[in-house]
Amino acid sequence: MYQLDVTLRRGQNLAARDRGGTSDPYVKFKLGGKEVFRSKTIHKNLNPVWEEKACILIDNPREPLYLKVFDYDFGLQDDFIGSAFLDLTSLELNKQTDVTLSLKDPHYPDHDLGSILLSVLLAPREEQREVTMLMRKSWKRSSKFQTQSLRLSDLHRKSQLWRGIVSITLIEGRELKAMDANGLSDPYVKFRLGHQKYKSKIVPKTLNPQWREQFDFHLYEERGGIIDITVWDKDAGKKDDFIGRCQVDLSTLSKEQTHKLEMPLEEGEGCLVLLVTLTASAAVTISDLSVNSLEDQKEREEILKRYRPMMMFHNLKDVGFLQVKVIRAEALMAADVTGKSDPFCVVELNNDRLLTHTVYKNLNPEWNKIFTFNIKDIHSVLEVTVYDEDRDRSADFLGKVAIPLLSIQNGEQKAYVLKNKELTGPTKGVIYLEIDVIFNAVKASIRTLMPKEQKYIEEENRLSKQLLLRNFIRMKRCIMVLINAAYYISSCFDWDSPPRSLAAFLLFLFVVWNFELYMIPLALLLLLAWNYFLIVSGKDNRQHDTVVEDMLEDEEEEDDRDDKDSEKKGFMNRLYAIQEVCVSVQNILDEVASFGERIKNTFNWTVPFLSWLAIVALSVFTIILYFIPLRYIVLVWGINKFTKKLRSPYAIDNNELLDFLSRVPSDVQVVQYHELKQDPSHSPSKRKKNNPG
Repeated sequence: MYQLDVTLRRGQNLAARDRGGTSDPYVKFKLGGKEVFRSKTIHKNLNPVWEEKACILIDNPREPLYLKVFDYDFGLQDDFIGSAFLDLTSLELNKQTDVTLSLKDPHYPDHDLGSILLSVLLAPREEQREVTMLMRKSWKRSSKFQTQSLRLSDLHRKSQLWRGIVSITLIEGRELKAMDANGLSDPYVKFRLGHQKYKSKIVPKTLNPQWREQFDFHLYEERGGIIDITVWDKDAGKKDDFIGRCQVDLSTLSKEQTHKLEMPLEEGEGCLVLLVTLTASAAVTISDLSVNSLEDQKEREEILKRYRPMMMFHNLKDVGFLQVKVIRAEALMAADVTGKSDPFCVVELNNDRLLTHTVYKNLNPEWNKIFTFNIKDIHSVLEVTVYDEDRDRSADFLGKVAIPLLSIQNGEQKAYVLKNKELTGPTKGVIYLEIDVIFNAVKASIRTLMPKEQKYIEEENRLSKQLLLRNFIRMKRCIMVLINAAYYISSCFDWDSPPRSLAAFLLFLFVVWNFELYMIPLALLLLLAWNYFLIVSGKDNRQHDTVVEDMLEDEEEEDDRDDKDSEKKGFMNRLYAIQEVCVSVQNILDEVASFGERIKNTFNWTVPFLSWLAIVALSVFTIILYFIPLRYIVLVWGINKFTKKLRSPYAIDNNELLDFLSRVPSDVQVVQYHELKQDPSHSPSKRKKNNPG
């Protein structure tokens, strides 16, 4: 183990990347493909002076240290200036050396892009203990900053707890301003309340769009009650046009009542029609382990009473209660140059997001916090992410787990192996959680047939060759199932196997002669029952889907390559319009493949709760179709469809079958939610037992 002390001194004659003939340069240091240091940004300067120090631990001195210099662009992709590398084997041990590195661009090797001046000192770590301690002191936060950080942390923790919920239904727009040459617009709406944001779908080519979208915001006492609303016209390949804006002052609205608002647009034409409802918040809390709702017998009985079967039709949005104990983590990744981390934990359930405090300079932190949430959808996934706090930049990712609520075993303290960002493989460390879920099964079943809650903040889709290929392969696998079934039926017609063809012919005659409509759900019911019998009897030979897992791992490797090839970003900018089309194709492939996989996973009992729900629904359909003539069923269906808007003018359109399938995980989600087994040899507690000395 070696220690490399680097002083980034200055840059000379750097290439200009901005229109004003200057740049806003910063430097990234990478070792083994991972970023180990990033400098501050010096604005509008081609001869920047940094004078920043970094201490880097070196495992293998034969591995070069790479430098990449970028020009910072606010809100855009940063421009690549140039790169260089430092051969550590050329350095003399224990000697301070000044180094000048000339920057190069692999695509333009003859261009003069400037140079970077460094001072470096490489030494074996054992001989550098005193220097290491000095470096640690220089990196250690001052007492003033620590106090400020703790105060901010406390303030932030208090501001996490919301006092109410604002339920918003975006109905329609009327007589909006035409922004396109054809006299129409492609409008969408953005909502903002404090740090919370929501973006509606785009309705193409209309001035009177119908959205019918519903979403919720959290209402905080200290944040004020103003919702900012802006309307935009979508333009492919260029900046979207502004149509107009309006505001909703929530302090003027009465609570526990739905308000229909027609909001005229300022700085534009037309108006928006909204439904806004303010309700008191259900229990969402952060507390220490000493304050445990479920261990207090009186509170536990109160919670169980709230979700007992008799309350099935009371407040359908309140499906259940979730309590998460975040106890501790072990053997986390070292994210700081001192070989330590400053870990904190983020607990998310759909759009509800709460944080623990930060434990400084620790790879085995103990948080001992309890979080409680109200469950709106039993098919939600609890996400617990561990980050390293950095005062100078955004927090570093350390690991993550995703736990479907239906897979939780109540009251059991479990060690979850942390995964990477894509949830495809393990990273360093484990986290200990104890989770309890209490819910009303009837409410949960009814909510399954209602539209799924959309997340406010989701990563923007980007073009990925590997992701496009993965979605194509997934769709191909679904189509191949249908093609193989067609070949099988064709082989029966061709009498390739006389016994099989004879059996198929007799079955065909029997089914067609005796066919009734109720036999369709009955056949699906029998398929579910047969797969359940195979699973219970232990005869289920399905293997873990390694194909999807391998594709996900390849995608992760491609993400790493994308990071290394960030200098090609300018080319992607020029192909923005093509990229948007490719992303749309990529997403369509994903939706089609996911649809087929979800149908398969319903019958495979991937989520038993949903398969049992399907059995109940199919049983009801079978009985209805058996006893009631088809014409009456079609009449009831048609009357319901024709009168739905008359009975409930602002009802949100939905398809119960698609809403049900949206809760069934696709093959990719099955891999992501799969719990990894902990390797006993890597457990710190086991090592302590094996090495008592």
